[in-house]
This record gives sequence, C-alpha cells and structure tokens, in this order.
Amino acid sequence: MATPIEFNLFAPYIKGAVLVGEFSDWKDVPMEKGEDGYFRTLVELEDGVYQYKFRVQSKSWFFEPDQWVEVVDPYAVDIDNASQNAIARIKDGEKIVDTYVWQHDDKPLPADSELVIYELHVGDFSGGEDDPHARGKYKHVVEKLDYLSDLGVNAIEVMPVKEYPGDHSWGYNPRHFFATESSYGPTEGLKQLVDECHGRGMRVIMDGIYNHSEAEAPLTQIDHDYWYHHAPRDPDNNWGPEFNYEFYDEKLQTYPARKFIGDNVRFWVSEYHTDGIRFDAARQIANYDFMHWIVQEAKDTASMKPFYTVAEHIPETASITNVDGPMDGCWHDSFYHCILEHICGDTFDLERLKDVIDCKRQGFLGATNVVNYLTNHDHNHVMSELGDREIFDEAAFTRVKLGAAILLTAVGVPLIWMGEEFGEYKPKTPDSAKIDWTLLGNEHNRGLFEYYKGLINLRKGNHALYTENIEFFHENPEAKVLAYTRWNDEGSRVVVVANFSENFLGGYQVSGCPAGKWHEWTSDYDLESGDEGLMTDLGAYEAKVFVWQ
Repeated sequence: MATPIEFNLFAPYIKGAVLVGEFSDWKDVPMEKGEDGYFRTLVELEDGVYQYKFRVQSKSWFFEPDQWVEVVDPYAVDIDNASQNAIARIKDGEKIVDTYVWQHDDKPLPADSELVIYELHVGDFSGGEDDPHARGKYKHVVEKLDYLSDLGVNAIEVMPVKEYPGDHSWGYNPRHFFATESSYGPTEGLKQLVDECHGRGMRVIMDGIYNHSEAEAPLTQIDHDYWYHHAPRDPDNNWGPEFNYEFYDEKLQTYPARKFIGDNVRFWVSEYHTDGIRFDAARQIANYDFMHWIVQEAKDTASMKPFYTVAEHIPETASITNVDGPMDGCWHDSFYHCILEHICGDTFDLERLKDVIDCKRQGFLGATNVVNYLTNHDHNHVMSELGDREIFDEAAFTRVKLGAAILLTAVGVPLIWMGEEFGEYKPKTPDSAKIDWTLLGNEHNRGLFEYYKGLINLRKGNHALYTENIEFFHENPEAKVLAYTRWNDEGSRVVVVANFSENFLGGYQVSGCPAGKWHEWTSDYDLESGDEGLMTDLGAYEAKVFVWQ
C-alpha cells in the first residue's frame, strides 16, 4: 500500500526547487516553500528503495543567477556512488536508514580516564600483503576486533567515514554528511562494527570534519554563502569550503551552519550509537561558542553513556579543554614531536621531556585533557622515521619500546596508530596503504606487539596511571637519564627510569626512588630500593618500569 512520504529541503533564499526520482521517471515533482524556509512535497510510495535528487535555482555565486542545478539531498542517509543519487528507503510507510537491530547497548563501557585508543582507517586496516580485498570494509574491521581485544585497547578512533568522492580517501573531504562511505559497506556494516565493539567493552570515537566540506557538497551548490564563508580565512590551511558558524539569519532566527552540523552530530550519535568525536581542524573552526554548543548537543544526545570529545588543535592549546574550554581533550602534538626527537637521538632536553610527560606543566588540568601519541595518520610510523636515520633491526625496536613505555605511563590518554604496535614501517601516503599483518610472523615484530600488550594491561590494572599525579625525582642530563613516579591515593605506584643515550649504564644508581619493594615489569624480576635509591642496569635507549609491591 502506498503512503504519502514527505521530501523536504531547507533553502530559504532560493526561488525554486523541484524533486526528481525513480518514482516520477525523473520528471519534476513541484515543491512549495513555507515561511520556515523549507521546500516540501508529498509523494505516494510503496515500501521499497528509491533514488532521487533535487533540482534547485542556485544562489551560489559561481553559477549564473537562479541557474537550475541538480543537487543531492544534504540530509541523504545513503548515496548510490555510481550515479551520485540519494537513496530513500521506505519501510512500513516511513523513511528509514536500515533495519539493523542493536545487540549490545547494555554493555558497560570504559570511562574517559581508562581509555587506550587505537586509531584506524577502515580501508587500510584490514590489509596485509596477502589480502585479496582491494580495500577494507567495515566487516573486515569486525574480523580484527578480537585482535584489538587481545592487544588490550578499549576504544577505536575511526578516521572519517562520511561519504566522500571516489573510492579511496582519508575521509577529510566529506561530501555527504549524513551518509556513510559506501565503498566500506552498507550502513548496517558500520552499525555492526560499533555494536561488536560495544560487545567487547570498546568505545567508538568518530573522526568528525566540521570545519569544512568537499567542494561539491550539496550545500555549496544550493546557496554557498548561506552556510559557508565566501573565501578561505587562512588560505595556507584550507581544505574546502569553510562552514560559517558566525552567520545568523535574523529573519528565521537561526545560525544555518550550526543548524546543519547540530542536526548531523545528533544524527550520528543517535543512529550509530557512537561514544565520542574527534573534532578535526578545531583551530581553523576558531569558534569556542559553537564548539561549546555542539559538544553539549552531542553529550545530551548520548544521554547517560560516556562521551569523549577531543580537539585536533595544532599547535595544541590548554584553553580548549580547561574550565572554560569546550572539549574534554586535545591532541597533544608536542608530545609526538618531543618523544620522537628523543628516541631518534636528534636532541636531549630534559625540560621539554618533562613538559610533555606531565601536561600540567603546559597548562592542562588533568589526565583526560590530552591525547598522547607516538604517531598518527598525519605522520610517518616511528619505524619509518628511525629508518630515515639509518637505525634498523634490534636497535630500532629497542627505541620504539622506549617510546611505548613513555606513551603508556605519561599523564594523559594514550593513542596508538594502527600497525605501530607491531612495527609497521611504511611511510604515510594519502593513497591506499594497507598495513602489513604478515610482520607479526617476525620475532621482533611479535615481541613489540607483546610489549605493547603488556604495557596496556599494566596501565589498565594499575590505576596510578589514570591520575594526574607525577613527580620527576631523578634527572641526570649528562647521562641523559630521567626518572618519574606515578601514584594514586589507593597505594598504587609506578616508577619509570628512561635512558635516552646510546650508552649502556651498568649498575646505575637511581637516587630519590621511593624506598620499598619493586617488581621490574620489562624483565620480570624483584628488587628493593633503600635510602640511596635503586640500582639497575639501563641499556641504550631503554626504559625500566618498576611496579610497587
């Protein structure tokens, strides 16, 4: 039985719009504009799947005045990639996204302070030299979730999955904000991925692009300057038309860009049950008022669930997370630069090291206010950086382990870029670059994986590492040794002693170490520290991790 289905388009200042679709043999279906700025029409439709588009008299400055152009519904939840038509699914007389039934909504999820995040790209994560798939899909990530559970991470951060042009991209050029990237699989595939993560106690943080869109996104074609800045504000850091969150429509009493992105964020949190957002290019958004509002919209939609918001603001600024700041956390880019330079042997600067290991020295307030990483999608793998300096084999793995020990014991939330945990070494590229799972068959690579796994389990089991508490109790600039302790009020304590030199330091005396019995985690032995501190052997570029007994 056919049911009247409404199609609508918010475009208050264009003169005309019509609907075209399979249901009308692609002939014009008239639409009427109301005083609220919406064009609307009703179409009698049976249950089924239909392709459609709008034709509008554009007000965008790069067309002729009132020129008729075809545009995709800005709110389309699915796109046919071949035709670039919107897809409407009708079931029981209503528009739906799909019929997925959630299985694991009742599972408890980790708090923000407990997060160990794994960043991945859907298309490249399920790769490997012997992978028969041209590109990864959501279902292939699901197949790897047991691997991630074994590693111990309890959150994945998924690089953008909103529909973009073509079949391969990092996703930072979103064209259709309500639709998922079709080359990764159907909407049900993304929902199953989120659901299966939840079933394993893992949160899903989505990478969100709210600074800009791809150049041919529907809103740019309808009335560009109603939603976007006319021109880039910072041409050197411009990736597409930039949303104008300052513009207020006095007549309709709305901020158009905020309305669209607010609708979008609420949709993604409610429809896909996501647990956090990474806000790309927050420095370019440059509007704390908007960011406060959109974060609150997301958290209100998530309701009782934990929801973590983190800004990519480079260079980082503590103001975006502190008392008056809109975000929970900030990508800690100075941590990346500092630790990389030190494990590569490029420099040694105790004060810089202390600044990034204890983010409070940079003005951040707490342990969830920074996200630390040794690398991410924007940078090369550490193995690649070491290779550029002709540091290979066992020496390279030793230095990567030093970085991992700092990453997982510093103040802040740790993030691991896919493949880093087993020594992936390919340099970054925007082209397809699947990670090489066959590396796990090598002794050194497997050993690095086990090292990461152990450190993650140590972090999750020793809640001293969840706190802001840190003290640098031993500094030796001549030997390039730094030691610090982390603790909580329940009696847990961890000490890290790091040698950033190429020298073996036998029988090294770590003065200032709290007296007591310790277990050295990396080599699995017990020892005691007394009034003169603790004595240990430190290999070149090695960290020792001592756990209070």
